[in-house]
Amino acid sequence: MAVNSGLSSPLGPPACEKDAKALDFIEVMTRNVDPVQQQVLGEILSRNADTEYLRRFKLAGATDRDAFKSKVPVVTYEDLQPDIQRIANGDRSPIFSSHPISEFLTSSGTSAGERKLMPTIHEELDRRQKLYSLLQPVMNLYVPGLDKGKGLYFLFIKAETQTPGGLLARPVLTSYYKSKHFKTRPFDPYNVYTSPDEAILCANSFQSMYTQMLCGLLCRREVLRVGAVFASGLLRAIRFLELNWKELAHDIGTGTLNPRITDPPLRECMTSLLKPDPELAELIEQECRGENWEGIITRIWPNTKYLDVIVTGAMAQYIPTLDYYSGGLPQACTMYASSECYFGLNLKPMVKPSEVSYTIMPNMGYFEFLPHDPAAPPLSREAPPRLVDLANVEIGKEYELVITTYSGLCRYRVGDILRVNGFHNSAPQFKFIRRKNALLSIDSDKTDEAELQKAVENASALLREFDTTVVEYTSYADTKAIPGHYVIYWELMAKDPSSWPTEEALNQCCLAMEESMNSVYRQGRVADNSIGPLEIRVVNKGTFEELMDYAISRGASINQYKVPRCVSFTPIMELLDSRVVSVHFSPAAPHWTPERKS
Repeated sequence: MAVNSGLSSPLGPPACEKDAKALDFIEVMTRNVDPVQQQVLGEILSRNADTEYLRRFKLAGATDRDAFKSKVPVVTYEDLQPDIQRIANGDRSPIFSSHPISEFLTSSGTSAGERKLMPTIHEELDRRQKLYSLLQPVMNLYVPGLDKGKGLYFLFIKAETQTPGGLLARPVLTSYYKSKHFKTRPFDPYNVYTSPDEAILCANSFQSMYTQMLCGLLCRREVLRVGAVFASGLLRAIRFLELNWKELAHDIGTGTLNPRITDPPLRECMTSLLKPDPELAELIEQECRGENWEGIITRIWPNTKYLDVIVTGAMAQYIPTLDYYSGGLPQACTMYASSECYFGLNLKPMVKPSEVSYTIMPNMGYFEFLPHDPAAPPLSREAPPRLVDLANVEIGKEYELVITTYSGLCRYRVGDILRVNGFHNSAPQFKFIRRKNALLSIDSDKTDEAELQKAVENASALLREFDTTVVEYTSYADTKAIPGHYVIYWELMAKDPSSWPTEEALNQCCLAMEESMNSVYRQGRVADNSIGPLEIRVVNKGTFEELMDYAISRGASINQYKVPRCVSFTPIMELLDSRVVSVHFSPAAPHWTPERKS
C-alpha cells in the first residue's frame, strides 16, 4: 500500500514509509541544489583549512566560493601524485584531509601503467551508503513487488594490496563489501540477495562465481532481477554457466558440493544450503545442453523483471548481447559513481539505455563543470579555466566533471564527459558520454591513445630482426565473444618480403602489447578472466590508404584526415576485415602479481 510522503513528490507514491523518507530526501536535495552545494563547499574548506594542500593556496581560512575558485587550481591525478605517494609511503600529516586517510581506493590505470590511488576517509562509507539507500526506493516506483523475491547479483571482491606505509589499497566496491555497512546491513525485504556473503567475500574468483551461480539456480523461481555492476560482468556469468552447467547440475541433483570449493566458510555455508533436487538438475541440463542460448536468463529464471547493470558509456557495446540472452528484458542503470566520489542516481531507471541520465546529488561533494571543447588548447596554470557550478550548467552542452571531496581532493578532473539533457527540480540530469581520451574498454579497463601507442611501439620492437615496421594501426574492442578482447589492426612494411616476421614473432607481439597495458587490464586478463587474449590482425599493404579514401568520400578533409586509433563504424570494420592476411593471438597471459601485505 502506498504511503503519502511529507512532500508532494513528483517521483510517485512510495512503496513503504522507509521509501517515503528516501524520496523526500531526494526532493529536498534536488530543490535546493545551489544552497546545498555552497554548504558542502563551506564544510569541506572549513574542516580542511589547516591541511597542507589548502595552505599552499593561501585561502587564510576563507570558505566562500569566490576565494576558492580564484586561488585553488584545477588539477589532474599527475599533479597530485607526489603528495599521494607521500601518504602511501607513510606520511600521516594532514596533507589533503584533516581526518586520517583510512585507505586508498584504486582507480583505472595511469599512463605509467599503475593504478591510481585515491585517498579516502572512514566517513565516506556513510556517504556512499546514503546514496545506496536511495536506489531501491526509486526502483520500487517502477517495479512493484520486489519485496516478494530475491535479486541474483554477481558481486565480487578483488585483490587488495598494502602500500609501503601500511594503508590498504583496493577497489571501491571491495572496500564496501568488506565494510560493516555491507556485512552488518539490516534486513530489507526489497533488497535480498540469493548469494550469501560468504560467496561474495570469497577472494577466489572461480569459487565465488560458482557458488553465486549455484545459489541463483537453487532460488530460480524466487529471482526477480538479475544483475552485476557492469554489463560485462553479467555476460561473464552467463559464459560461466555455459562452461560449468554440468558440474552445477550434478551438485544440485546429488546435494553434494563440487570439491573445487575449498574456502572453509564458503564450503560450510553451501553444504548447509544444498539438498538433492533431481528435478531442478534435469531442468538445468535440458535448458543448457543445447546450442541455442537465446533467452536463457528468462528460461532459467522465469520471474525476472529486469537486468540491473551499467550499460552506459563503454558498456553500451554489450546491449545487443544482453538482449539476446535475456529476451529483451529492461536494463536498469541505477547509479553513477567512481572511485573518487559517488555522484548520483537515475530517477527513471527503466528507460531505454540510450535515454539514461543521472541526477547528481548535491550533498555528495562539490561539483564543477569544465565546458568540453575538443579543439580547445590544453589548460594552463597561467590562464585558469572558468568552471560552471552544478546549478548553472546548460541543457545540451557537454562538460568534463571536476570534483572537490570531503576526503581532500580539490578541483580534481575526473575525466568523465557528460551532457546535460534535463532537470529534476533544480538539479541537472546528465547523460554519460564517455571517458575523456579513452579508446578501448572491455570491463573496468580503460586504454587511452597514448597507452595504445606505447604498446604498439614496444611490440613493434620485436619486428626489428625482420627489418619490418608497423606502418599504421587501429583498434576496436571485440565484445561478440565472452570475455571480450582487444583487436589491433596492423599494416606492416618489410624491407625484404622474404624475411617476413614469423607467426611466432607476431604472436609474441600480441603478448608484448599486453605487457605494456596498465595493471587494470592485466588483472582483467590474469585474475578476473574478464578480458580475453589480445589479437593482432595483419592487413594488406595499402589498406590504410583505402581507409583514408573511404573517409574522404564521406566528406573528410584530406588535409585534416588522421587515422582513427579506434574504429566502430561497420563499413570501416568490414573494409579492414576484408583485407586481413593473418591473425595472431597472445600465446600467454601477461605478468600481473598483486603486492603482498607486509
